[in-house]
Amino acid sequence: MAKNKTVIIDDSIMAPVKGSKAVEATPSTESPSKRKSQKASAERVRGKKYIEAKAKVDVEKTYTPEEAVRLAKETSISKFGGSVQLHVVLKKGSVNKTLELPHSSGKTKKVEIASDETIEKLKSGKIDFDVLITHPSMMPKLVPFAKVLGPKGLMPNPKNGTISEAPEKAAEKFGGNSFQVKTENKAPLVHTIIGKLAQPEKELVENYMAILSAVGGSRIVDKAYIAPTMGPSIKVIVS
Repeated sequence: MAKNKTVIIDDSIMAPVKGSKAVEATPSTESPSKRKSQKASAERVRGKKYIEAKAKVDVEKTYTPEEAVRLAKETSISKFGGSVQLHVVLKKGSVNKTLELPHSSGKTKKVEIASDETIEKLKSGKIDFDVLITHPSMMPKLVPFAKVLGPKGLMPNPKNGTISEAPEKAAEKFGGNSFQVKTENKAPLVHTIIGKLAQPEKELVENYMAILSAVGGSRIVDKAYIAPTMGPSIKVIVS
C-alpha cells in the first residue's frame, strides 16, 4: 500500500495526497494550548524577516499576475538574486510540454547529444545536463537508463523533439528560452520558475501567462501560486 505523501505549497496551504487522489486530513486531537505553542515555535524557526514579509500578503486574496510578481519582489528575503517560483495545482491529469518562453527564465540549460561518452556517465550515475537529445540509433543504449532519466524528464522522446535524425539541429531548439513544464510523477502538481527577481515585472508576467497557457489555463488549473525563492507564497488569478 502506498504511503501518504504531503505536499506543501505554502505553510498555510497543505494538500495531502495518496497517489494522485486527495486524502482528507485527520483532525488534530491536541489541546489548543499545545497547538498555540507549536505555532509560536514554527514562527520562531521561520525568522523575523519571513514573518514580516508574510504579513504583507493577504492570504484571503487572489492577486493579479502583475500584483503577485510585484509582491514577490517586495517580500523576497534572500540575500542573493533569487528566482520567482510558480506552483500550480491541477484539477486532474498530467502535463509534460516543452515551450518557448517570451523571455529568459534566467536558467542556463546544458543540452547534450547522446554518445558513448554519455552512456559511460550514466553508468557511473553522473547526470550533468538539462536536456538529452539523441539519434534513433542510440535509443537501445539509453533504454536501460529509462528508470533514471524518465522521472527527471530527461528520457528522449519523439513527441518533444528530443529524438531526431538530425540531433545537432534539434539541439538548437532547446537553447535560448525553451522551457519544459512537467507535473510531478505521482501528483497533479507543477513546480517551476518564471524567471529571476531581477527581471522586469513585465517579462515575469508574460512568462507566467505563457506557462499557464501551456499547462491548460483555468480549464485544467485549480490553483496557482507565485513566490520568491525565499519568501511567502502569493495566490494568483488563473485565467
